[in-house]
Amino acid sequence: MNFKWLLAMAWRDSRRSRSRLALFMSSIVLGIAALVGINSFGDNLARSIGEQARELLGADLVLSSSQPFDAKLAPTLQKLGQRRSDEASFASLVSFPRTQGVRLAQVRALGPGFPYYGDWETQPAAAAAQFKAGQSVGALVDDVLLAQFDVRVGDSVKVGTLTLPIVGRVLNTPGQTGFSSAVAPKVFIPKSLLARTNLIKPGSRVQYRTYYQFAPATDVAATIKPLEAKLEASNIDSDTVASRQQQTGRAFRDLTRFLSLVAFVALLLGCVGVASAVNLYVQEKLASVAVLRCLGASGRQALLIYLIQTSGLGLLGAIIGAALGAVVQLVLPKVLGSFLPVAVSVAVSPSAVAIGLVTGLAMAVLFALLPLLSIRRVSPLRVLRASFDEDTTAPDPLRGLVLGIVLIFIVAFAYAQTREWKQALGFAAGLLVALGALAGLGLGLRYLLRRYFPVGWSYVARQGLANLFRPQNQTVTLIISLGLGTFLLATLFLTQALLLSRVQLSASGQQPNLVLFDIQTEQQKGVEQLLLQQGIPIMQRVPIVTMRLASINRRTVGELRKDTANGIPRFALTREYRVTYRDTLSASEKLTAGTPPRPAVAGGLPRVSVDGDYFKRVKLKLGDTLTFNVQGAPLSAVVGGTREVDWARVQTNFLVVFPTGVLEPAPQFHVILTRVKDNQQLAAAQRALVRDFPNVSAIDLGLVLQTVDEILSKISFVIRFMAGFSILTGLLVLASSVLISRYQRTRESVLLRTLGASRSQILRITVLEYALLGTLAALAGVLLAALAAWALAFWVFETPFVSSSLLWLPALVALVAGLTALIGGLNSRSVLSQPPLAVLRAEG
Repeated sequence: MNFKWLLAMAWRDSRRSRSRLALFMSSIVLGIAALVGINSFGDNLARSIGEQARELLGADLVLSSSQPFDAKLAPTLQKLGQRRSDEASFASLVSFPRTQGVRLAQVRALGPGFPYYGDWETQPAAAAAQFKAGQSVGALVDDVLLAQFDVRVGDSVKVGTLTLPIVGRVLNTPGQTGFSSAVAPKVFIPKSLLARTNLIKPGSRVQYRTYYQFAPATDVAATIKPLEAKLEASNIDSDTVASRQQQTGRAFRDLTRFLSLVAFVALLLGCVGVASAVNLYVQEKLASVAVLRCLGASGRQALLIYLIQTSGLGLLGAIIGAALGAVVQLVLPKVLGSFLPVAVSVAVSPSAVAIGLVTGLAMAVLFALLPLLSIRRVSPLRVLRASFDEDTTAPDPLRGLVLGIVLIFIVAFAYAQTREWKQALGFAAGLLVALGALAGLGLGLRYLLRRYFPVGWSYVARQGLANLFRPQNQTVTLIISLGLGTFLLATLFLTQALLLSRVQLSASGQQPNLVLFDIQTEQQKGVEQLLLQQGIPIMQRVPIVTMRLASINRRTVGELRKDTANGIPRFALTREYRVTYRDTLSASEKLTAGTPPRPAVAGGLPRVSVDGDYFKRVKLKLGDTLTFNVQGAPLSAVVGGTREVDWARVQTNFLVVFPTGVLEPAPQFHVILTRVKDNQQLAAAQRALVRDFPNVSAIDLGLVLQTVDEILSKISFVIRFMAGFSILTGLLVLASSVLISRYQRTRESVLLRTLGASRSQILRITVLEYALLGTLAALAGVLLAALAAWALAFWVFETPFVSSSLLWLPALVALVAGLTALIGGLNSRSVLSQPPLAVLRAEG
């Protein structure tokens, strides 16, 4: 087979059709651009995390614990590293006397030296240097906190009983994102002044950390390895630069993989447009193929000629998409800026470009092959008999093979992104269900219009509807492309609304909207009196005891951690448990097995109730024995029952609940849940608490709701940004489908004009056709999105589906329908503005 001849024929045959071929190949440009941009950004982010790993941690080693370090370890820990800094971190109400502002903040009492790596940006810049040198006698406060209460550098902040001048505004802390600052703003105070706050009480929730700096080239992991057993026995966690880099990289790798799947959907939409446009192109070229067959060309040669055309332009589209993807990656660090813990250095990733080129070209060729396969079976008789079509209508076995390869490619790509076969198969299955539903809608619409055509309607309406099932129509293609894009966008909006409604539902009505915690036993009556004097009711009192798991059925935590085959999550063995005691279930709990908490009987052990999900994850059975370390004292209990806990309810919920008569003598603190009428009552209560009980912290659930709203808005914007590629691709497929079928539409329009139809009538027919297509596609998309959101609400979030979130969907349907009609109408202008004879001559 002469390849040069095939190339020459492909080039010659494409001369009159290059603009059309280039147009439908442009359908894949946006998908490849999104894919290359995301993957390139992911590579840049991974490289930046590796380069700035020390800045993420701020030190070479961090040791942390929820209790002061064991004094027996002090001599050993003091020998580690060249320099060290201590920190005590805890949540507390802070107030600003000048503006009377009060808010829960994360107080970080830091010793001199930290951070050892990275830039601690403050205003003025000298404030950070003085704080690190141990020369500061004031506080550094996060910018978001100062902005909220209109506080300036030079004002004062009150932390517990200690009032300090604000010596600096914190703009950036190594390893901290703007996202985390909004959620938990920080107040930094010198470690030497911590005792003067009078906030650290028995049972207070404090995180103790020590930061170490080692000599360059020191293998920190090898240095602390001999200490791992002692650190574990003392419940001290270690974090090195390597481990932090691995954790951070894994988290953002998951994000980029998810966004890559969204980009892949955009590419898949473009490929659907490719298949549709190539199908129309093939129908126009059947006569030319028949001539080639008469001149001696084989069916295989004819196929290769047109496959070379589409492959060449597919490669061109992939190259343009890759170049555009390099521009997209410049935008992504700004879009994702508030989520990133490092500054991302932007550079074109060769591997991302290669993956985009290969993926885009492979998908374009595979989808183009589906209609191109019919060329092999074109008979030379078609030259003599225009109606001879039996050669292309019989089933082609290679078509099933190509479809199988496409499906395998989709699953393989999804697996490459998720590294989970279940997720990859689920992604492919979900995509097939959505595509099948949209394709079924298009086919069903065509069938119903043929079967029940409204013959009594007006001429324009009849012609517009008839276009939906005319030969070589674009009904199915456009409904799939526009419907899938609308489905993605609507699902994102509905999911965000669902999550917000879940939080709003739990904070509505007469449920608590203020939580007070860290109340010491001797303070409980005083805090309750203060609230009652403010006219605030006491809705719930909850005692809390902190403890750690020591053993399960006499197997120690150390033994269980070494046994990697038991399937028990690490967090369940190492976490600090906060438990309460009562003999009944709360309103947010439902008994699922066994009994509620019961006291010990006849010298036996007390029976505790555990959360059902926790029960399954830790592989427990009713009757198992749990031994806890209650601040140095061992305490054993039997698993007596399980509960289903509604964690969405705004009240205290627990994994483990003890019966009364067991934990009363243990060190404990108390939580009070209450409800305030408005912000004025809240502010007055917070000021009184800061004045009389500075160690007591208060969570304003209204502020939590506002923060959740902001977080979800940022996350949804990022995903909508990527989903926008799918929407734009759908519109591009629409435009290319309209233009590629222009040859046939020209003849139809000329025939209608010859029969007396006016320009206005033909324009209205076209607009009506595309308005109907856009409306149906958008309706199908939003209906699928509503079903998806309902499924997420029922099975994932386990919350009622809020129908009010559907109210804005008609606006989305109208927008998609309007854009579709506009594009269809604009592309008909050139046909309408010329006389029929001139158009026919131009078309040849």
